[in-house]
Amino acid sequence: MTLLIGALTLGSILALLAIGVYISFRIFDIADITVDGSLTFGAAVTGVLLVKMGVNPLLATGAGFVAGMLAGTVSGVLQTVFKINSLLAGILVMTALYSVNLRVMGRSNIPFLGVKSLAGYCETIGLELFGSADVVILGWTVAAADLAIFMLMISLLVLVAVLLWSFFLTDIGTAMRASGDNPQMIRALGGNVEAYRIVGLAISNGLVGLAGSLWAQYQGFADAQMGIGMVVWGLASVIIGEALVGAGSVGFAIVGAILGSVLFRELVAIALSFGLNPNDLKLITAIFVFVALILPDSLNKVLHKMRREAI
Repeated sequence: MTLLIGALTLGSILALLAIGVYISFRIFDIADITVDGSLTFGAAVTGVLLVKMGVNPLLATGAGFVAGMLAGTVSGVLQTVFKINSLLAGILVMTALYSVNLRVMGRSNIPFLGVKSLAGYCETIGLELFGSADVVILGWTVAAADLAIFMLMISLLVLVAVLLWSFFLTDIGTAMRASGDNPQMIRALGGNVEAYRIVGLAISNGLVGLAGSLWAQYQGFADAQMGIGMVVWGLASVIIGEALVGAGSVGFAIVGAILGSVLFRELVAIALSFGLNPNDLKLITAIFVFVALILPDSLNKVLHKMRREAI
């Protein structure tokens, strides 16, 4: 049960990453590699504020979100103002952020030993809420701290999902989504497509930075390597989510990204429990995304060929 709760908690944290990737990938049709750097940037900023400055964990977590937004804004400006290809802009920002993160942390790794983070507060809240260090659920023993952290992450995730869904139903949010589908039409209607893209990428990477901040606090350290390959993880979550609930509306897409992240993390936890070498995890994730991307077109071609032969 502890492994299950841990996987659910991490899946909920990385669901913020999945939502961010959904915004850039599905709304603006950009595979934004900035994600790999902004995740670590959010974790690095939070780590420095907690460890070296003793800032309140809530403020430090908010700073991680702002750090991600800054990274996304820079990527958006490179794409819109300087007319740099979106892929190259993401690579440039991601590469620059690696050095920035090392500068911010002062080294490659910052442990949160003896620091009061959100995880520490959850441990205290868990003891007060459940009255003991362990809680029995359906015959399984779970640490009260782990259960409290899981409840906090689920609550935060629901709040973010509702706020984002509400935003995309506003006039600005609708125009932003339309600018990704048909920028020429939005320009003809007087909309600022470039501004929409910058704001969209800022929100996307802000959520990724928030995920990095929460992840670092959950695992107890921030590391310069923690963001490598995370854009692929986000893509996998989005694709799984679309297979589960479809992508008919923005609400279903957000819920799908969340479910995809949690399910994908559970599948990874199960694979690791059966002896999967952790060194192979990134490779298997990449292969999965590759198959998921080409499978729909391949199936459509096969079905089309079968229909033609039937006629």
